[in-house]
Amino acid sequence: MNKQSTYVIVGASLAGATAAQTLREEGFAGRIVLVGDETELPYERPPLSKGYLLGKDERAKIYVHEESWYAEHAVELVLGRHVTLVDREAHEVELDTGERIGYAKLLLATGASPRHLRVPGSELKGVHHLRRAEDSDRLREAFGAGGRIVVVGAGWIGLETAAAARESGCDVTVVDPQPAPLLAALGSEMGAFFAGLHLRNGVDLRVSHTVTEFVGADRVTSVRTDAGRFEAEAVVVGIGAIPNVELAERADLSCDNGIVVDESLCTQDPDIYAVGDVAKSYHPFYGAHLRTEHWANALHGAPVAAKGMLGQKVAYDRLPYFFTDQYDVGMEFCGWIGPGGYDQLVTRGDVHGQAFHAFWLSGDQVVAGMHVNRWDVGIAPVEDLIRSRRSVDPDRLADTSVPLAAHVLV
Repeated sequence: MNKQSTYVIVGASLAGATAAQTLREEGFAGRIVLVGDETELPYERPPLSKGYLLGKDERAKIYVHEESWYAEHAVELVLGRHVTLVDREAHEVELDTGERIGYAKLLLATGASPRHLRVPGSELKGVHHLRRAEDSDRLREAFGAGGRIVVVGAGWIGLETAAAARESGCDVTVVDPQPAPLLAALGSEMGAFFAGLHLRNGVDLRVSHTVTEFVGADRVTSVRTDAGRFEAEAVVVGIGAIPNVELAERADLSCDNGIVVDESLCTQDPDIYAVGDVAKSYHPFYGAHLRTEHWANALHGAPVAAKGMLGQKVAYDRLPYFFTDQYDVGMEFCGWIGPGGYDQLVTRGDVHGQAFHAFWLSGDQVVAGMHVNRWDVGIAPVEDLIRSRRSVDPDRLADTSVPLAAHVLV
């Protein structure tokens, strides 16, 4: 089959596998080649810091499709291979084997890589990052052994792994240079809520402190910080991720903290698209380019990219969304606080009882919101409120006797 009828997807991930599925569901009958640098079947990443890490989910549960699905849908899986070159003029990608595959359309779903902390001892054994299934396997083993765990970074990955370590019976210390966990994502008020959650569950939380060295001969034995030294059998570094744009940059595609794409997830090359953690897409609702690192972005963006590759007129306009599970707290968040920040945080419900909504207001409009353990109401009315761009009364918004839907209708 020639390249005129071949679609190549680089990144055998949730985004890549979902795009392949959508292509078939939309009637594409040509060749689909799905290339990934891991040897695993395409899988979902959230369980790696949640159910799978805790040992609650079997490995088979993380996979997007069973292995038989790919053969049944004529999707060629090329696993354990790196794409080293995109030749835009020839419409070909080159693998690390030297093999070239021609394409009519190309989708880049190359994801992101964990950011490394550049301090002495960072290459010692026992210093972990969490991105891949094999990383989660190593952490499960470390947590299962008990002992002392130091987590560097109080973002989503850091806090989720800290919760998993505590639930596995480990002594856990979390170190972060910011004055509150999740400060960039949620601000100080909700950062304080998550700080309290971890403190109540026995975490030694050291905020406003930095790590200066990992100590050990061959394997890490302690972590030196400006607050002192903490013994550790294992360390988890969760300080963010860097989009894997190297392939796109070598192909001279526009990159700016991600591969820049339009609302249909197309790059400046009409035959190349990008999706997932690596894509910085134009969002029609905000009139700005955003890059969102989350499962939902991969899941919902992939069908848009696939349909765009097929020539359909589409736009990816879902609000940014995040969820987390830590101890007895389940949370969903949607919206974007944006560069202007927010003026006020309004809570609705029982914060101390861990059952509430929170709303971030800029002026008199809700720009972001979340719920904690309010599954009866959920996140949908929060999204409706954001999209309505209605003016709200903060006191009325906090009043649980006024249905959330009423704020959209006023």
